[in-house]
Amino acid sequence: MFLASKFMSFLTQPLAWVACLMTLGILLARRRPAVARRLNVAALGLLLVLGWEPLPNAALRYLENQYPATTPNDSQTHAVGVIVLGGALESAYLWNHPGQSALNEAAERMTEVAPLLRQQPHLKVLFTGGEGELFGTGPSEAERARQFFEAQGLAAEQLILESASRTTYENAVLSQQIPGVEAAKPWLLLTSAYHMPRAMAAFRRAGWNVIAYPVDFRSGSATPWTQYSMDQGVKRWRLALHEVLGLLAYRLAGRA
Repeated sequence: MFLASKFMSFLTQPLAWVACLMTLGILLARRRPAVARRLNVAALGLLLVLGWEPLPNAALRYLENQYPATTPNDSQTHAVGVIVLGGALESAYLWNHPGQSALNEAAERMTEVAPLLRQQPHLKVLFTGGEGELFGTGPSEAERARQFFEAQGLAAEQLILESASRTTYENAVLSQQIPGVEAAKPWLLLTSAYHMPRAMAAFRRAGWNVIAYPVDFRSGSATPWTQYSMDQGVKRWRLALHEVLGLLAYRLAGRA
């Protein structure tokens, strides 16, 4: 499943599609010049369209709207803890400076824990995430999370770590196997809003009693039609496609 997720990650990179079209155009340039020209035009057209942000934002908004935002002081006091999914920490090789954390664009998965605990200090924090890189080396994401949370003042006895999982499905299954963790009790599930539909489906399928606590919203309530960025557009398309295809794959495999 892990290798399949990595292959799917490649398929959900829109620039890979552009590269494939251009490669086919080059290979057919001599034998089928007319077809080659059409492929190159299609590659250029796709490249230009990818930068128009309203399209990927609409897909992300659809995912994010399935679980509305909540606040730390909402009626969640009956929860026993919060499950924090990995994915917000840079790769281990980028953690070069002792005492300093390296967060990526999903940083809210980490930074929103402290405000939540200020409102609900009784919550346990269960961080789940091993090594998501195909050939990763260095400390696991869980160990990097420990460094981050300890630097933020979180007491060691309040933190539970799961360091073997590599996918969302494994997050759900392996976290349930930690001694003392009772999945039947209510837990908040904290992850990026666009990732929440897949995460909730996987955790509920695994038998968890989870309540969505989405963070890291990307799409906003509306996107100006003039918003254009090839860099941001490609990133947003990749996020949306990865989640939609991932949720479909989980459902076909009976994991959601």
